[in-house]
Amino acid sequence: MTSKNSESLSRDEAIDRLVEVSLGAAPVSQMTDKYFTNTRMIVEANGDVEVTYAVFLRRRCIAALEAAERLIKAIVPEAEITRFYPDGDIVPAERKLMEVRGPMSKLSEVETLLLQKTGFPSVSAANAYEMCTALPGAAFIDMHARHGSGIDMNMLAAYGASVGSAAARKANKEVRGFIGSSQDVTAPMFGAKAGIGTMPHALVGYTDGDVLKATQLFNERLPHIDHLVALVDFNGKELTDSLRTADWFFNQAKLDEQGKTLGVRLDTHGGRFAEGLDYDKSIETVGRWLDVDGEYNIVEYVLGPRAFQLDPGNILVDKVRRVLFGSGVSVANIICTRGVLDKAGFNKAQIVASSGFSPQKCQIMGAARAPIDTVGTGSFLPATLTETYATADIIAYNGEPRVKLGREFLFER
Repeated sequence: MTSKNSESLSRDEAIDRLVEVSLGAAPVSQMTDKYFTNTRMIVEANGDVEVTYAVFLRRRCIAALEAAERLIKAIVPEAEITRFYPDGDIVPAERKLMEVRGPMSKLSEVETLLLQKTGFPSVSAANAYEMCTALPGAAFIDMHARHGSGIDMNMLAAYGASVGSAAARKANKEVRGFIGSSQDVTAPMFGAKAGIGTMPHALVGYTDGDVLKATQLFNERLPHIDHLVALVDFNGKELTDSLRTADWFFNQAKLDEQGKTLGVRLDTHGGRFAEGLDYDKSIETVGRWLDVDGEYNIVEYVLGPRAFQLDPGNILVDKVRRVLFGSGVSVANIICTRGVLDKAGFNKAQIVASSGFSPQKCQIMGAARAPIDTVGTGSFLPATLTETYATADIIAYNGEPRVKLGREFLFER
């Protein structure tokens, strides 16, 4: 594929770029497991056979297989690929995702690369789907870049998130889903021309901790950006700095009259409560919002009536309590900030939330109806690498069914 700037890439071309990046790292024989190269050499010397590989994951996922399919075709053009699930379909555990048929001498070395491109995006897609479904009214920004190992992983993760987001939109027309990425190179996966940049804590520190000054500099230097986002947790004065920034934006600079929007981003450190809150005040804040009295009544409202029966050790309950009433970016933090802005007349200011917005945290936020406009997150990445391990087994040699004991279920469709 001809090299192009990310700004000119379509989503389809971005997937091709992902394959191009993967294959450009080194020769296939150097990237695959050595025993597959040894197998290829033995087969070449003793007679080739046509084989059929079955590919599956041990956990439930959402199919995100386009990158893997294109990778196979790029290396072994004559391979025949049968997909049992299109991208975006929910796939039960241990159900075949695809079959790949072709000469063993050529497919053997592809297995390692195939599996690398199968499990990770499919699990990322499942996580993104759950997050978008839990918070249908919020837009999501892919901010996983710093947690990745490099461009190959970044593109693979973004591809998975885009598939999960599209699947959530298909399931519920109210879902906004992922609208972009923090990187130019992955932006096309979400239909965007370039990355979305808010501001880091480093920029606020550059202005001696003056959040308003950082926002003003941002607007002066980057006037083409229509959505300004102020990072208001730097000084531990989320409410004060939100109001200061909103007053400048709406009352002084009147940037809303120029068609611009303002967001205040909450990224409060998990080791402290947001301005104006402690644990008890957080309970009161969420209780008023939901019109429910009492800490555990609120938890039961969020989890459902059988919460305490199904969780006698309070393991899940305690996790929910932390998200609702705890330190950091809690439900109470978001509700409190929204309320202060609204009371001051800044109801058009948007809430941007970040910090650990995993599928579980999004589900709790959604159940508590947290007033979030945008979520910045990289927490759609798989929680553990082991859950991404895809497996490929040969299930037929020259058309004769044969597989190792215990994997006979792969003969089934």
